[in-house]
Amino acid sequence: MARTWRVGIVKDTSKPMLGLHGLHTAFRGLPDVEVIGHVDSNTDDLEQKMAWTEARRHYHTLSEMLAHEPPDILVLCSRHPGDHLGQIEAAAAAGCHVYCEKPLTASLREADRIVALAERARIRICMAHPGRYALVFRTMKGMVEAGEIGRPLTAYGRGKCDHRGGGEDLIVLGTHILDLQTFLFGAPEHVYAEVTADGRPIVWTDRTETVEPIGPAAGDAIHACFRFPGEVRGIFESRRGLYDRSRDMTLMGITVVGTEGALSMRFDDAATRTLRISRDRGPLEYGACFEDVPLREDRVIPGAAPLDYSLCGQKDIPVARYFLEANRFAAWDLMRAIEDGRQPVSNAGNARLALEMIYGIYAAPLSGSRISFPLEDREHPLGE
Repeated sequence: MARTWRVGIVKDTSKPMLGLHGLHTAFRGLPDVEVIGHVDSNTDDLEQKMAWTEARRHYHTLSEMLAHEPPDILVLCSRHPGDHLGQIEAAAAAGCHVYCEKPLTASLREADRIVALAERARIRICMAHPGRYALVFRTMKGMVEAGEIGRPLTAYGRGKCDHRGGGEDLIVLGTHILDLQTFLFGAPEHVYAEVTADGRPIVWTDRTETVEPIGPAAGDAIHACFRFPGEVRGIFESRRGLYDRSRDMTLMGITVVGTEGALSMRFDDAATRTLRISRDRGPLEYGACFEDVPLREDRVIPGAAPLDYSLCGQKDIPVARYFLEANRFAAWDLMRAIEDGRQPVSNAGNARLALEMIYGIYAAPLSGSRISFPLEDREHPLGE
């Protein structure tokens, strides 16, 4: 007899948040899944919220749901990193596995605690870094590994470079880019970086006023260079105010340059995300010609209902189908990882590594030296 997976959703709408990724709909339509509870202290529009999650019951607090009917899997929808440690501790105490919004946390010591806690409690934590499940980046990874652009040389990544450019962009959106670089090339060996505020190098007492509570942040311009295995270089850049909505210019994305060409993807707001390839061997600045790469989905979830794309663009669900599709494969991977006794493709260890890279970006200019990984000093370079 097939197992029925009991899923609980924690999505507290009493806390205003930007750019949520629709995690609360990730388990909709999957076979043998029952969404037993929806946690939200705010009861406004509750009927509509429950319809989106397809939950059977509403709870005001997480502790209330865990006491009444602990689920097999808990979905944590908050994008505020300070929320996650306590929620994951409660989940672990109840024996619940977790699907968690990014960033995992703003504190590397907290990330260490979460990874150790998950190991002790034998729970799996899947992180919402959708690039690891998205067809476009799985295709990019396969093409790089197959030698489609020759030997990979450099991965160029940018954040959105909007009003949050610099320190806030780094942790809110840069975490996606850094995680994708490790997805493609493995853990970095070292980093050197420049972080400036108003044109001057930052000092450890600098702070950027952030839109959301994301922990310490500094600088309005960042340029970092990582070294990955195989002498691959990874660039991350964010500068405040470069994004121009009127020109429909999307800067956020990643381009991998090799000896025989380049692969590129931008995080625009279109319904689909496009992968493009240049097979020109010359430098990109000479004017390379790019063409679209056909994307062919070969993954099948037996018994799953078709995705409901009418959800795209609803409250807290992006317009792009990318997130709806990636969330479903993340949820399915978490279920299979629990059964197989393995880590999900996107896990707390990956998320901790992305945070470690963020720490390294700050530590390098503040120390005036190259920073090697893994970090020995687990304190935030800017102070907690």
